[in-house]
Amino acid sequence: MVNFSRRQFVSSAPALLGGASLLSACTQEPDPQGYEAVAARTWRVGSVAGTEGTALSEELVRCATLAPSSHNTQCWRFVLEEGAITILPDLSRRCPAVDPDDHHVFVSLGCAAENLIQAASAHGLEAVASFDAIRDVVRLTLAPKPAQASPLFDAIHARQCTRGDYDGKPLSMEERVLLERAGTSSSVRMLLWADRPSMERVLDYVVQANTAQMADPAFVKELKSWIRFNGPDAVRTRDGLYSGSTGNPSIPAWLGELAFDWFYTPKSENDKYVRQIRSSAGIAVFVGQADDKAHWVEVGRCYERFALQATALGIRNAFLNQPVEVRSIRPQFAAAIGLNGQRPDLVVRFGRGPALPSSLRRPVKAVLV
Repeated sequence: MVNFSRRQFVSSAPALLGGASLLSACTQEPDPQGYEAVAARTWRVGSVAGTEGTALSEELVRCATLAPSSHNTQCWRFVLEEGAITILPDLSRRCPAVDPDDHHVFVSLGCAAENLIQAASAHGLEAVASFDAIRDVVRLTLAPKPAQASPLFDAIHARQCTRGDYDGKPLSMEERVLLERAGTSSSVRMLLWADRPSMERVLDYVVQANTAQMADPAFVKELKSWIRFNGPDAVRTRDGLYSGSTGNPSIPAWLGELAFDWFYTPKSENDKYVRQIRSSAGIAVFVGQADDKAHWVEVGRCYERFALQATALGIRNAFLNQPVEVRSIRPQFAAAIGLNGQRPDLVVRFGRGPALPSSLRRPVKAVLV
């Protein structure tokens, strides 16, 4: 899941053109179809009372779609059944350059499943997830139970991958314990480092892998295709990586593409990662017990619980997945962090910092089969 803060070049574009204003003309009244309005509707807190039948199922799906996915591709589809919801991978939205074995696709399905489980509990349903290895789908059976809204459910509507700088302050031991508890299961463990030598070791591999990715034309082309350089384009597609999510200005797509080619360099990106990792409180690595789709889904569930628990505590997080995405570097990274041949699934930095604009999601009707 690539970090959109890579596009810091965008903020240099106005100066490049002599300071000319590149933003859309301001209006006196908020645009109901503008990015801010659409984002507010996307991330609204739904009612947990009086919703039933198909409307309830669609609300559960809406909560599921607020989960993260690689490049915000939203690589999922949902089938509503009597007493169940099935999540299918949408392979038309896969990213073969960064994710050739669809690892991130199935991690994303796990994230969506966890959101759905938390939302179901708040709405008076118990959702039990199982992975169907024959069809490669996640099936969630639903049964009535007393409604119980948890802090993790409340956090669904505020969670984001915050791809900016943090304040560098450490977390308390109590906060770390809560994050570790949320991010582990019987088949997934989480390695957590808050000491600077360990974080610097991870940083070395992030820089190596990021440099390798940027030297790959297929990776760069794929990444560029998912960037939305302005609000109207992001609203039109309701997916992808919106430049405003890193505090950068909204600019015309043609200029964004030029700026990408000019300013997206290994040095600028690596300098950014050095700054961002050193501003973080710590780094977590998620490791599944086995390297298969069922465990990738479980990794996604554990990560999402971690992210929701972090959000509930006012802690931000963002992915640093380059060392697990570059196949030639992944075994070296695994050995360096003591995994003895196991595959590290996700790398995440965390800490406190300001919120950034939230990304968009496609409407529920667009993801139902």
